[in-house]
Amino acid sequence: MNVKKIAAAGIAAACLISVAACGGNGSADSNNKSGVTYPEIKLGETGKDLKAEITFFNGRTDMGLATYPGKNWESYMKDFNEMYPGIKVKVQTDSNYADSALTRLQANNDSWDVMMIPAVDRSEFSNYFVSYGATEDMDKEIKLANEKAYDGQTYGIATDGQTSGVVYNAKVFKEAGVTELPKTPEEFQAALKKIKENTKAIPLYTNFAEAWAMGAWDAYIGGNATGDPKFMNQVMPHDKTPFKKDDKAPDTHPYAVYKTLYDAVANGYTEEDYSTTDWESSKGRINNGEIATMVLGAWAVPQMKQAGDHPDDVQYMPFPITVDGKQYATLAGNYSMGINKNSDKDRQEAAMIFVKWMTEKSGYAKNEGGIPIVKSDDSLPETYEHFKDVDLIVDDPAKEGEEDLFADINSDSELGINNGNGKKIQDIVTDAANKSKTIDQIMGEWDEKWGAAVESES
Repeated sequence: MNVKKIAAAGIAAACLISVAACGGNGSADSNNKSGVTYPEIKLGETGKDLKAEITFFNGRTDMGLATYPGKNWESYMKDFNEMYPGIKVKVQTDSNYADSALTRLQANNDSWDVMMIPAVDRSEFSNYFVSYGATEDMDKEIKLANEKAYDGQTYGIATDGQTSGVVYNAKVFKEAGVTELPKTPEEFQAALKKIKENTKAIPLYTNFAEAWAMGAWDAYIGGNATGDPKFMNQVMPHDKTPFKKDDKAPDTHPYAVYKTLYDAVANGYTEEDYSTTDWESSKGRINNGEIATMVLGAWAVPQMKQAGDHPDDVQYMPFPITVDGKQYATLAGNYSMGINKNSDKDRQEAAMIFVKWMTEKSGYAKNEGGIPIVKSDDSLPETYEHFKDVDLIVDDPAKEGEEDLFADINSDSELGINNGNGKKIQDIVTDAANKSKTIDQIMGEWDEKWGAAVESES
């Protein structure tokens, strides 16, 4: 893969928003009772005689099951205890994780030690989490060190790196006569048309009933659609019409991303009744060829490979947008692990050790189809075999003093870009199916809301 270093700073994924500048003196922050920073830990040596019990709170309920087809949490904890028998890790999961995690943070107690960081403003990180160390030092240890950083300190470490593309069934593509992967919105619509005409598969499955799955479309509007690492955090917060069609390059920018979905629905290339979609069963259906494509992050690929007897048919391709002859994909972190500032000294040290083990030794990133976060590891999972000619880019952080500007505008506009608001994407599907609004009308309404928020924050 051609991993082009267009920027040095990181972004968040799911919540794909960048953070603040590097800096700091390398010392532990005042929340860190143990005094040990991430770069100082030597696995197998640091804390080798430590005895502690910590709680790891996350949303991967599937990995808590013995029947999980991949490596489950119990297996990871057994591996960890081979190196650190004195540190016991209690895993807690929640199917309504995003809301439950915020509730726990607001309680401001020590009911957890390691948490997958939910949607929290960067300026609030130190109110809840321990710094792993100065961002300039962390950047030598991990990728995306700026993703969960503020005021020169890094408060979260991504479990793995992710890009956003399209999950597809290669056998269905072949049967439909699609011989080359589409690189533009027009080519994508043409491929969906062939699939509808030549196979029994649903060309594009929307997963309409799941708001979070609909919200996944937001992940493509930055680097994927513009090739510009400054777009999300430096351009968009100052642009009053970011959703307007670019007349010079109409198949790029956010407009082209949302129009891709609108056109697929309007052309009849999605499920007959979008209100009856089902997330869990869709995994098996794309595995067995009943579904041809789904627009989701790379994290979904392992789940869909494991959901049936045809794992090799499930593959991943770049999102079909080309900018000046080149395809791009934004490299972002999955959920990031944060350590509780309210935990006691021993639990904070144990948590710091556990996070470093998860990052460097567990194999979690590759097991889940992600990109390893360890700085020195440039290897990539098989998921990305079709990304060889794609430039991976990382969003630049916000300018100094504007670290929360995007989040504030995003909140004021009520659009919730990359913040779980799938309702607005569901509305695109509804309007396209009913022909009640054109994509230009929809994007115009979004621009009105976004523009008003930009004006109010200026």
